[in-house]
Amino acid sequence: MTPESVQQAIQSALANQTPLEILGHGSKRRIGPPIATNNILDLSALTGILFYEPEELVLSALAGTPIAEVESLLQSKGQQLAFEPMDYGPLLGGAAGRGTIGGVLATNCSGPRRLKAGAARDHILGVEAVSGRGELFKSGGRVMKNVTGYDLSKGLAGSWGTLAVLTKVTFKVLPAAETEQTLVLRGLDDAQAAAAMATAMGSNAEISSAAHLPETMTGKVIGGALSGQSSTLLRLEGFPASVAYRARKLAALLKGKTDILPEPDSRALWREIRDVHPFADGTDRPVWRVSAAPMAGHAILADFRLTAAADAFYDWQGGLIWIRCEGDPEAETLRALIKKHGGGHATLIRASGEQRRTNPVFEPQLPALAALARRLKEQFDPMGILNPGRMS
Repeated sequence: MTPESVQQAIQSALANQTPLEILGHGSKRRIGPPIATNNILDLSALTGILFYEPEELVLSALAGTPIAEVESLLQSKGQQLAFEPMDYGPLLGGAAGRGTIGGVLATNCSGPRRLKAGAARDHILGVEAVSGRGELFKSGGRVMKNVTGYDLSKGLAGSWGTLAVLTKVTFKVLPAAETEQTLVLRGLDDAQAAAAMATAMGSNAEISSAAHLPETMTGKVIGGALSGQSSTLLRLEGFPASVAYRARKLAALLKGKTDILPEPDSRALWREIRDVHPFADGTDRPVWRVSAAPMAGHAILADFRLTAAADAFYDWQGGLIWIRCEGDPEAETLRALIKKHGGGHATLIRASGEQRRTNPVFEPQLPALAALARRLKEQFDPMGILNPGRMS
């Protein structure tokens, strides 16, 4: 498969007014309402790394290239995608390592290091894509620079394949940390953990990730090594001497019961937090991804639990809450509480097909933003042939 064959497929679909579901390896297929078409544009053969220049910190690949292949190559050179893209596969009942580099940008993926490094859109240098008009276009290039007009590379981030089909992506890569440790504070409740994470992030310890696992969650990561008490987690990365020094200073600042996870356990722990391992249970029980102000997350969850049975844990200093419900997603209740506590948004990441049809999966947009989204859709895909209904 080539970018030109993708263009031809879209032009044919446009001529026949045939909507298309855009699919790589399907690791995120179960996010969003079921697509309203049986016709699939399969990009799984659009693979290959086009160039990688470690000295220039640039990598370009065809959009269907597995993210596992990209990360393996970067690791061999001591580099990484600093935004730490999540692997949704296991959470959604699929295999690990099946996501694609194009899917990472299309969903604006990121992991626990987002606090420090940002998301995929903050590292994209350039794209090639085919619009719903059947037009092949390029945006950006191989170096980070200012451009005149709309930055299409960033604009396609988080569009979930509803505006254009990515065929090539070029990312900025960065050196990987020489080592890491995780400082673990034990026994804090959710509100105390939020305060401790805020103190740590405000210090000069250069925290790269901050998360909190309530006691019910600690037995579900790194083989139960944290079982017994809640665990507030602060990741430190860099040179060994610097990491050790900052860990000591941070422990003294926080003045609580602390442990240190060494590098192997720390790396494994943050991968499991990244991929929501505690909820990768092979079920369809609803899982929400809630973004809110870091100091509001615990209040949202406390109010939500007054009416709904739910387990949860926190990432991004408490600003990202992963919630698993036992039955009904309780979409209206949850979104009303988010609004009550200062705003944010909630995405229903996992649910049964019926629940995804009857509940708004993505946060309903404000009128002005919805109008802008419609205008963009009209410009890129006026016939509505790309992933129809995906973001409804």
